[in-house]
Amino acid sequence: MKNSMLDSVIKELNADKSKIISDKDIVLENIEQIKQQKVNIMFVGATGVGKSSTINAIFNTEIAKVGYSVNPETASIQKYEIDNMILWDTPGFGDSPEKDQRYAYEIVNALKAKDDKGQLLIDEVVVLIDGSTRDMKTSYEVMEKIIVPFIGEPKRIILAINQCDMALKGRYWNYERNQPEQQLLAFLDEKVLSVKKRVLESTGVLTQPIYYSALYKYNISKLLLTMIRGISENKRFLFADSLNKNPEIWEKNDKLDKYNVGIQKEIKGSLTKALDGAAKGAVAGATVGGLIPVIGPVVGATIGAALGFLGGLEN
Repeated sequence: MKNSMLDSVIKELNADKSKIISDKDIVLENIEQIKQQKVNIMFVGATGVGKSSTINAIFNTEIAKVGYSVNPETASIQKYEIDNMILWDTPGFGDSPEKDQRYAYEIVNALKAKDDKGQLLIDEVVVLIDGSTRDMKTSYEVMEKIIVPFIGEPKRIILAINQCDMALKGRYWNYERNQPEQQLLAFLDEKVLSVKKRVLESTGVLTQPIYYSALYKYNISKLLLTMIRGISENKRFLFADSLNKNPEIWEKNDKLDKYNVGIQKEIKGSLTKALDGAAKGAVAGATVGGLIPVIGPVVGATIGAALGFLGGLEN
């Protein structure tokens, strides 16, 4: 594993000679334990919806693929392990009823699996919908019959509409700027409302779908920020070391929010909270405030180094 943000914090703590931290060894040990955390994200959707291209757009593509199944002879879920991130790329639904039944069985078993602490193993499920078609029956059935009954907390479901560039058969997509024109934006906004309503009616779960294009790298930052916020706060910083470092991936987004700034702020807050936990675990009543003379500067520096491709972090 390459040098991570936490490795940088550990390096600074080891180099510090100020003796501000009286129980440095315990803090370091706690940080080493934090480094062992994993984030498991499952990507689910119909065949051809773009699960792999979405994974490759968001994350570092230098990945190791590992098969997963209750029965190795029928393994079809693929796991991509990137540092502390484990991405579950599931097979596409809709090819045949027999295959769909087998895939559903494997996904349900994965959703029911627990880690060594008794917590559900899968932190989040990203359900992908094909934005180029009006027929989303398969996607709704996956949500209703497979994901919602076994996910635990519905807030851990992210609904993502890929191929937004083809929502009107390619019309009103600006191919020079790789972003939608106003007519297409209006249609996509209506599509979001329609999908949101349909999911609520069929599952009782309130979602906020995100539309994007993995092919043209549009709204990737918005999708990532939504995914980060769906993860427990104490794990959000683990995204930072695994993201695609190509700045072009993160440039094209709608103008509704400063998504790249939001990503950095979420990760900074999560890292600070993790270090706060490391300090409290060392000394009763301690807080990260007591570590700021040493750790404060390095938190900003490490986030800047890890996420510099997103642009400068606003304070």
